[in-house]
Amino acid sequence: MKKLFLPIFALFFIATMFAQTAGVLTFKVTPVAAGNLSGKFDRAIWITNSTTNSSAAFVKTLLAYTGGDKSHLAKFLVAAGSTPNTVDAVTGATQSTYNQTISTWNGTNVSRTLVADGNYTVWVEVTDDGTEVSGSWTFAKGPTAVNTTGTATANLTNISIAWVPVNTAINDVETEKLYSLYPNPAISSIYVSGLDIESIEICSLSAKILIHTNEQRINISKLPKGAYLAVVYSKSGGLVVKKFYKI
Repeated sequence: MKKLFLPIFALFFIATMFAQTAGVLTFKVTPVAAGNLSGKFDRAIWITNSTTNSSAAFVKTLLAYTGGDKSHLAKFLVAAGSTPNTVDAVTGATQSTYNQTISTWNGTNVSRTLVADGNYTVWVEVTDDGTEVSGSWTFAKGPTAVNTTGTATANLTNISIAWVPVNTAINDVETEKLYSLYPNPAISSIYVSGLDIESIEICSLSAKILIHTNEQRINISKLPKGAYLAVVYSKSGGLVVKKFYKI
């Protein structure tokens, strides 16, 4: 028996240290005006594996609204490099409204490889005419769902951080029973049933948001055939991920 202890312990240790849980992070933030930050402005959201930008290892860009000029996003360029990789990121022109921004992450790096479980940090930077505001929030990526409200700053508010493992078998069994999605597979629409539903997001398997709605019946006729995730948010703050197929 003693001879078996070390190998079994070693295997458990290795499995724990190098676990790679697939899942979806949904991050929400609302910027507000500050100083010259009142007209058009650049913004970026990215992931690192450290809480300090000086020693952080860049993982992936989630969003870059820059209109092609990233020179004002100093913190973003320090983290991601002078020519930052924006693979799978949401990109677009400089923004001019202070609406809520929603970003998602599928737990992979710029090589589209699933990263190890552990603590990761979401960074936000918003700039305009020399005014810069930024913030960061750390969460645990792993087999346990995370749903928390981040501490707001003067100019970055309504912070929401939700990590949901894709493997619903590890989600709370009783919570899973409260929601259902049908038909599955579906052709033109799906219906999500359950109490207390606030909103639903239809995402690709790479965690890109394709549809955001407050309706429980969702038209998916314009989506290509394939597999998708339905992220169901409840009014009480919980969420559940359902996988379905469009045929």
